[in-house]
Amino acid sequence: MKFELTRAYIDDLKELIEEENVTDALEKISDLHAADIADVFEQLDTEEAHYLFFNLRSELASQILTELEDDNIDRFLKAIPGEIIANVLIQQMNTDDATDIVQRLSPKLKDEVMHHLKDKEHAEDIADLLVFDENTAGGLMAKELIRVNWNWDINTCINDIRRQSEEVENVIYIYVVDDDEKLLGTLPIKKLITNHGKVKVYDILDKEIIYVQTATSSSEVATIMERYDLFALPVVDTLNRLVGRITIDDVVDVIKEQAEKDYQMASGITNDVESNDNIFKQSRARLPWLFIGLLGGVIDASIINNFEVEFSLFAGLALFLPLIAAMAGNVGVQSSFIVIQSIANKTIELESPLKRISKEFLGALFNGFICAVAIFLYNYFFSDSFLLTYTVSVALFSVIIFAALNGTIVPLVLHKFKINPALATGPFITTLNDIMGLFIYLSVARWIYLLVS
Repeated sequence: MKFELTRAYIDDLKELIEEENVTDALEKISDLHAADIADVFEQLDTEEAHYLFFNLRSELASQILTELEDDNIDRFLKAIPGEIIANVLIQQMNTDDATDIVQRLSPKLKDEVMHHLKDKEHAEDIADLLVFDENTAGGLMAKELIRVNWNWDINTCINDIRRQSEEVENVIYIYVVDDDEKLLGTLPIKKLITNHGKVKVYDILDKEIIYVQTATSSSEVATIMERYDLFALPVVDTLNRLVGRITIDDVVDVIKEQAEKDYQMASGITNDVESNDNIFKQSRARLPWLFIGLLGGVIDASIINNFEVEFSLFAGLALFLPLIAAMAGNVGVQSSFIVIQSIANKTIELESPLKRISKEFLGALFNGFICAVAIFLYNYFFSDSFLLTYTVSVALFSVIIFAALNGTIVPLVLHKFKINPALATGPFITTLNDIMGLFIYLSVARWIYLLVS
């Protein structure tokens, strides 16, 4: 059953902490999952959270630490001595989580923690992982896994798996390696328990295996695991030697972070910000795109100023400025979203850019025609100016075509130059389409006036 965090729950817990009733406070959170306790900690003051945290058993404390938001992880680490971080917290963690924590430490504290780790094998594994970029498979993987030699028989495998499983939290796959530790495949658990004890691994191993190298990007790892419905993915080095595995929980975090990053970029936020960040950080993340929007507004004003004659001749022109701007923005965002979705799904690689642009152009022709006819009929019955009727219809048709092409071409170009195409949505495409939509609208008005006169 999902835990529901309420204000009353937090108030009760705060009261117990204030009374220094640690027994009842711990009892109150005893049935919660570590992730839920982390949410509770997010609502406590620093001193309250520290008081509760330092009274937890080490295994639970280490689990909660990995579930906290980044800012709160740093807040806790600053209050804990290096020796405690090493042998009470890091010692309890899997190597991937431990590496993530160690990477957050200052160079001095990092050296202190690594020095104090009593389990030298654990320390060596963490040191191995620290060399990898956090946005690669090497930075995501854990060293804990089950491996068997292809020359072993079933009895030997079972005995050694019992030994290895003490260090592995969840046994998902059993990986098969040769004498040089090169990955050969997997040993299905069903075959392990249904075959005779003297059967050799090389006779029953599954050679069809999907794997990645340590340098593979985290986004590609996420794509592979999502595409092939994998719970874990083995990682090899350049010599094809098995060095670790990535589990689905790590990939979920990658997908979530990438989605948040794309959403923020599409919303006009340049940096990773949270709702609880200070005002300065939030403003700094928003201002760049706000200035671009401001610049777009200034350009719009300049365009309007250059078409004063048209406004004096067609007083009704101003009435349809919001319509033109809204349609340009909506069509552009729709088109860019479709392209970005194709890029994310890799389907964009299956068709040429020209084919994608042509398809979007034909769609824009149809949509533009329908919308132009609709606004023509409206003005025909409710406007006294035939010139305004034709102007708005022709301009709307032209603006829809331009916005659709612009929304298609811009993300394709950004993708070509290895720039995140999410940049092409939100404020960027909206501002550009506003400017061009306004220019097209007023240019059509001038052209029709000159044609008639």
